[in-house]
Amino acid sequence: MASFERHIFVCIHERPEGDPRGCCSAKGSVDIAEQMKMSAYERGLKRVVRVNKAGCLDQCARGVSCVVYPENVWYGAVTAADVEEIVESHLEGGVPVERLIIPHDQLSGIKPERSE
Repeated sequence: MASFERHIFVCIHERPEGDPRGCCSAKGSVDIAEQMKMSAYERGLKRVVRVNKAGCLDQCARGVSCVVYPENVWYGAVTAADVEEIVESHLEGGVPVERLIIPHDQLSGIKPERSE
């Protein structure tokens, strides 16, 4: 089994039309996930980075939302135009894309991280 350096989860959750929270799927997340997977593959990251489609990440109002582990970096309002930058800068280079980050204190429904 492959041991990945990073996982990125892309929300592809779908809510009924008119839901006030919106949904990532209606904002193009399925295509974004596929584009991200292809970009990672083309950069030779197939066994280094795992691009996963995810159910609801509870951030659909900020969608398209993604989270990268192990760094626990959350992205919001991701568009197809952002994919190459995320793959190159963060998934390949380890440097998060600051302009897309959802600060942890602004994550909907997520408890703040515990400090040890």
